[in-house]
Amino acid sequence: MASSSSCTVSVMLVSALLLSFLMVASASNFYQDFDIIWGNNQTQILNNGELLTLSLDNSSGSGIQSKAAFLFGKIDMQIKLVTNNSSGTVTTYYLTSQGQYWDELDFEFLGNLSGQPYIVHTNVITQGKGNREEQFYLWFDPTADFHNYTFVWNPQYILFSVDGIPIRVFKNLESSGVPYPNKQFMKLCSTIWNGDVWATEGGRIKIDWSEAPFTASFRNFNTYPCVTSSGSSCSSNSPSSPSNNNTAWYSQDLDSTSQAKMKWVHDNYRIYNYCTDTKRFPNGFPAECTATNSS
Repeated sequence: MASSSSCTVSVMLVSALLLSFLMVASASNFYQDFDIIWGNNQTQILNNGELLTLSLDNSSGSGIQSKAAFLFGKIDMQIKLVTNNSSGTVTTYYLTSQGQYWDELDFEFLGNLSGQPYIVHTNVITQGKGNREEQFYLWFDPTADFHNYTFVWNPQYILFSVDGIPIRVFKNLESSGVPYPNKQFMKLCSTIWNGDVWATEGGRIKIDWSEAPFTASFRNFNTYPCVTSSGSSCSSNSPSSPSNNNTAWYSQDLDSTSQAKMKWVHDNYRIYNYCTDTKRFPNGFPAECTATNSS
């Protein structure tokens, strides 16, 4: 799970056929488009709703949740992570539904000692089943400035990107028996919380509360969701020929340039891939690891 405080969302079933849909770009205002779900005193919305800060101290963490729920979309957020000694802290940015068989897509940023790299922990949960972790170091200091973190979620695949560079893809392999998140609406959440039982060197290094408060900053949240004219979400039966850059995500394939960039990340910055962990899966890897069109 991406947070020690659950991010609540009403789960809706997708209609088999919808009359019409629009691809709508939406630039967020944190006042208008989010609810504070945890740690009111640790949450600040600044600059007329354009900037959000979430803080953690030894009394509480904090978190927000989008008012809107999505089924398929391109979702961007610029984030500046906790500076200096951030050991034991976890800053998250994720999509989630709810219920016993929930879906979830995770960016989790695991703090570390000053001068050591952050770990970006990603996961894909489908119908309540996760254990699909991949972890990466970043090729820049994510605490010095804002950087853009993106989900592309369409009927074909889920793509995680950093500053426009793909780092991970999870393809729709329902034909191989792998559940794919295409039936449950998800809301966007961001939180900061105490994860020192596991976050830094497996929990060996704890939070130094003398460094508190630990603060992460967020801005330029943009959504390009798939929605109908009535406000509900479109299904995979909807037309898939978007005509501009804001809607191309819905049907685009990973081109050779994107694949080359992702290979560069995997070769140089990926530090854990569940699909190569023989100790964890001694009886064989999950189906998506061995399917012919997996990456």
